Amino acid sequence: MATSTFHGLEVARRALATQQFALHTTSHNISNANTEGYSRQRVNFEASQAFPMPARNAPQMSGQLGTGVEAGQIERIRDQFLDFQYRAENNQAGYYESKAEALKRMEDIMNESSDSGLASTMDQFWESIQDVATNPEDGGARRVMQQRGQAVAETFHHLHEKLTDVQGELKNQMDTNAGQVNTLVNQIQQINDQISRVEPNGDLPNDLYDRRDVLIDELSQHVNIDVSYESNGGHSKASAEGQAIVTLVDNNRSDIEGGTLIDAENNMRGLEIQFNGENDEIVSGVGIGPIGEDGEVDVEQTIEASNFNSPGKLQGLIHANGYDSGETDDGDNPIYAGDYVEMIDGLNQMAHAFVNEFNAQHEQGYDLNGDEGVNFFNELESSENAAASISVSDAILNDENLIAASGTGHPGDGSNARALSDVRDENIDELGGQSTQKYYEALIGDLGVKAQEANRMAQNTSDLRESVNNNRESISGVSLDEEMSNMIKFQHAYNAAARSMTVVDETLDRVINQMGIVGR
Repeated sequence: MATSTFHGLEVARRALATQQFALHTTSHNISNANTEGYSRQRVNFEASQAFPMPARNAPQMSGQLGTGVEAGQIERIRDQFLDFQYRAENNQAGYYESKAEALKRMEDIMNESSDSGLASTMDQFWESIQDVATNPEDGGARRVMQQRGQAVAETFHHLHEKLTDVQGELKNQMDTNAGQVNTLVNQIQQINDQISRVEPNGDLPNDLYDRRDVLIDELSQHVNIDVSYESNGGHSKASAEGQAIVTLVDNNRSDIEGGTLIDAENNMRGLEIQFNGENDEIVSGVGIGPIGEDGEVDVEQTIEASNFNSPGKLQGLIHANGYDSGETDDGDNPIYAGDYVEMIDGLNQMAHAFVNEFNAQHEQGYDLNGDEGVNFFNELESSENAAASISVSDAILNDENLIAASGTGHPGDGSNARALSDVRDENIDELGGQSTQKYYEALIGDLGVKAQEANRMAQNTSDLRESVNNNRESISGVSLDEEMSNMIKFQHAYNAAARSMTVVDETLDRVINQMGIVGR
């Protein structure tokens, strides 16, 4: 047998170095136990090349002799399938959370659970009309009807103003969200660049992988994305992930045409929200193009808002705020969709129909002077901005005696006032054959259903996301108990290797210093 005298020392040295390597990795895991997105790492132990290697001049031995252990590579423990699941749930949760928040604010504005809501204000108006019908010549009852009519108009104004204000805030949020998407894409691109300089050398930048995954996770909350990887070539290891290619996908996981945010050459593109020229509160589309050094997007193409089907916070805000549906009505006017625009349009339609119907009936009566009735509310030419424009006519505000309560012009007659109170329950063609009361109840009922559904889905998707994240943490997260066990294991192995080296050293000392001294 022809082996080196110092073979045992080399085996022990390798054992010491490898166990020390494992201890350093364990210490790194413990240090990052509370680091967001950190994936625990482990050293893969591999038996080093046995001696002798097969060759024509290899020494004759009874078998190959082991040469110890070496560290193969440090790998992070990560399950890409769970990453995919998490991001799928994350964009759904982002969509419903933004929708639920927007609808909650709408419910707070409509305020139908209190006495200051539109339904309560209109009820008080109808009651005041009945009081006038009972006492048509009572100036006090007429003044109450006059003021209650003004209160109805002011409530319409308030609702329209507040809903429009929230639309403006949602518009700012959309711009902010698009900016966050662009910032995240920029950061991912930078990490891609760093990884591309490390992997071709045969190294695994595990911490960079973690940082990139955290950014991709955050990006998935804003838009739905598909992530694939492109090898960096060179001497990259088989387990190297390569560059991340990020593409926008729709709710069916199909690529959105032109929606590549980071391509195989690590070029990046960003998003820009575009608003309607005639109504700058309405989203017309989402622009995509290269991100300049100033952070601005040089739009190369536009995805129409109705075709931007990438779930996430951004789409949730677009659907809550209002967007161009891509369809037109019989008059070739664009149809806008979205929770806030639909509620505002509903209020405008209701205000316009209510004013027309009420005025038509009011004009059929007679005032206290015996003259024919005038418009109670100022005439509205169309439903556009009707809720913001509705107002009691100056003539009625200046003289409550002009309220046309009589149907005949005779003193004490309140028949037209009774007919005015019946307007509440009259079916109006403009409102789809519904009365103003039923129409408003339907608006509020629809809002309640939408809000309840959004809240339910927000809770469900959040729970699913948390469940997937817990599964992911059970695999990738750092367990301090497990790391302490590993530390003790590697420490004992290190001590044993050190003891082995001591034994070999004592053996060599015997051979070198104490053999062959007889007869000296």
